[in-house]
Amino acid sequence: MTGSMADTKIEVFATELLDAHDAGHQIAPISDREPTFNAETAYRIAHEITALREARGERRVGRKIGFTNCKIWPIYGVSGPMWGPVWDTTLHAIGDGLHTLPTVPEPRLEPEIAFGLKSAPQAGMSEAELAGCIDWVSHGFEIVFSPFPGWRFSGADCAAAFGLHGALFLGPRLRLTQSIIENLPRFRVELQGPGGKRLTGCGADVLDGPLRAFGFLLDILAGDPGATPVAEGEIITTGTLTDAAPVLPGDRWITRLDGLDLPGATITFR
Repeated sequence: MTGSMADTKIEVFATELLDAHDAGHQIAPISDREPTFNAETAYRIAHEITALREARGERRVGRKIGFTNCKIWPIYGVSGPMWGPVWDTTLHAIGDGLHTLPTVPEPRLEPEIAFGLKSAPQAGMSEAELAGCIDWVSHGFEIVFSPFPGWRFSGADCAAAFGLHGALFLGPRLRLTQSIIENLPRFRVELQGPGGKRLTGCGADVLDGPLRAFGFLLDILAGDPGATPVAEGEIITTGTLTDAAPVLPGDRWITRLDGLDLPGATITFR
């Protein structure tokens, strides 16, 4: 189905969102202002933003899948997952040092599982076939943010606005073993933060497992004529294992993984 939003409006909203992102300020949700706005037009806006970012020299290095954790849908008023690009300008290794918190509005931190691809996957692949496309697996944190005040938006707003992606911090990249594959749906995670903050989750919380979340992304992309296929070398981060936690400069966050041959992660922001 062809969206009814004019190309000129697509360009206007894309420029508005990118300008707000660059300036670190927020705007009113598009869903509050445009009656023809829907999921299809949201991704048309997102693709226009991708073109603008590439034109100024940014390089897309992967995709993030958002709202794969259905337990948090009622918190944010959404009813399904969405996706957005990951950029060379937003990808970082956790390492051992301090990290500067991205200057984005209302940042939140999400513990996630990410995959690095050694070959291009296809929609409709089995989990075993998807695993065969993966070179490495990593655990780390995505920083998400809300371009819209108070984290109030529709799912389409999120899809248009970068998938809410602010930054991705990854830990060690380890070979994807059969043990990890088998335990991805079953492992548990605990996220610990300042002030005794503690959140828990498990692999199955992200669409019944990170590999299934990966397959969902491929199915969605296959139905979007404006999206480019996932390619060899891309990084795919599969969604938050817990609710997203508000994060401030000076915070230190730790994860502990139980039942998975991956180390937990520690990150400190200045």
